Amino acid sequence: MKQVFNINEYIDGILSSNITYVSKAITLVESTKPEHQEQAQQIINAIIKHSGNSFRLGITGVPGVGKSTFIESFGLEVINRGHKLAVLAIDPSSQLSKGSILGDKTRMEQLSIHPKAFIRPSPSSGSLGGVARKTKESIIICEAAGYDYIFIETVGVGQSETAVHQLTDFFLLLMLAGAGDELQGIKRGIMEMADGMVITKADGTNTDKAKMARGEYARALHFFHQPKVIGFQKC
Repeated sequence: MKQVFNINEYIDGILSSNITYVSKAITLVESTKPEHQEQAQQIINAIIKHSGNSFRLGITGVPGVGKSTFIESFGLEVINRGHKLAVLAIDPSSQLSKGSILGDKTRMEQLSIHPKAFIRPSPSSGSLGGVARKTKESIIICEAAGYDYIFIETVGVGQSETAVHQLTDFFLLLMLAGAGDELQGIKRGIMEMADGMVITKADGTNTDKAKMARGEYARALHFFHQPKVIGFQKC
C-alpha cells in the first residue's frame, strides 16, 4: 500500500535531505487534486525560510544539442568541488496523449546514482516558457533540502523558452554548430535573455564549424545591450 505522510513528516524529511520525502513532496506539489494542493502549500510555507541559498542555472537548447550530456559533465564537476546538486528536468508533454516520457535521467548514468545528486524529471503539462507549472515550488523544496546548486533543464523547443530566465541566476543557451541556422538564432527572445552560450559538440570534424559558429554569434551578440559569455564544449 502507498505510504501516506503527515505535514510534519514531510517538513522534517525535506530539511534532513531525505530523497524520499523530497520526491514525494514534489509529486504533491505537482498534483492537481485540491487536497494535495492544500498540503503542498502548507509544506512550502513551512520550508520557504530555508530556501534561497542556492545557485540556480537554467539550461536550454534545441533537442539533440546535448543538454543531458552537458548537465552530467558539469554536474559531476560541481559535486567534485564539494556541492550538492539537484537537477529539475522538464519533459515535453504530448498534445494528444497528454503523457511524457520522463527519460532524461536515464541519459545521466553517473550523475543519477551519485549520492550528492538528485534528478527529478517533470512533465511540462502544456505550460509554456520551457518550465513546468510548479517548477518554482520544486526549486524551493530542493533548496530547503540542502541542494546548493539547482540546474533547470528546459523542454528544449526553441525561441519561446524565456520563463526560466525569471527563475534562475544564470541562463545558459546551448547551440549546435554547422546546423545552418547560426544567424537564424539571432532573434529577440531566448537569445536576448541568455547570459551565456556554449557551442556543443566542438570536437573532431566539427571543430572548424564550431569556431565559425562562435565567430558568427560573437559578432551578432554585440547588438545586444547585456554582455554575453560564449564558449565551447566537446562531446
